[in-house]
Order: sequence, then structure tokens, then C-alpha cells
Amino acid sequence: MSDVIVPRNFKLLDELEFMEKGNGDPFISMGLVDPYDLFLSEWYASIIGPPGTVFDGNMYSLRVSVGENYPEVPPTIVFETKVALSCVDGSGHLKRDFPGLSNWNRNGTIESVLVAIKNCMNTPANRRTAQPPEGSQY
Repeated sequence: MSDVIVPRNFKLLDELEFMEKGNGDPFISMGLVDPYDLFLSEWYASIIGPPGTVFDGNMYSLRVSVGENYPEVPPTIVFETKVALSCVDGSGHLKRDFPGLSNWNRNGTIESVLVAIKNCMNTPANRRTAQPPEGSQY
């Protein structure tokens, strides 16, 4: 017998409800850009920088786009707040070779990618990297 495949919108509704109930990583929040978006395609997200790093206490705003082929295809994530991170390109896009995206499978979640980004902030390669002035936007 084959595994049951959860439809895209059901999976996204589960992700939304999980975060709205305050579950998940306390340094991460996310929600729909438009609460009336029936396709659940555009999301806001924020990450609070991990303690003991140059990101400590700063809030980073991101946009998350979920295509019609989600969860077979990972979301597209773009920082709105300027950040110097090894996994982010010069225009704020999360690089496709970032492990949270390159190792994507349909069991992944938007939150799991955001947690991976937060964890990336805490790596030796990034934790002391000089950052753009606070409040800078792409």
C-alpha cells in the first residue's frame, strides 16, 4: 500500500496553524501576507538573531513564496532586511544550494528552512561576520 500524499493546501494550512498557535522555534514567526489568500502562496516571516552572534536580538524580515508544486518543490525565500550570510546572495535570495533547500523533500516545512537559516547564523563562518547597518533593506 502506498503512502498517503497530503494535498498542498492541507499541508500549508497545517503549517500556518502550527505557527499561529505559538508552536515551533520561539525565534521564528511566520504568517500569510494576505489572510484571504486561498492559495496560501505568499508569506511573511521573521527570524530573531541567535544570542552570542552579531545577529543577536536583531529581527530579520523575509518573504516566502510557495509555488503550486509545493511541497514537491521548496519555497523561495528572500530577505527583506539586508544581511551578510554565506547562504544569502547579494540581492537577499536564499541560495538554492543551501542545505535546507538543496536537501528538500515533501516532508520539509517552511519553518524547517527558517530554522536552518537561524542555525546558519550561528556557524563559525557567519557568527562574527560584519553586518550591514541595522534597518537596511534590499
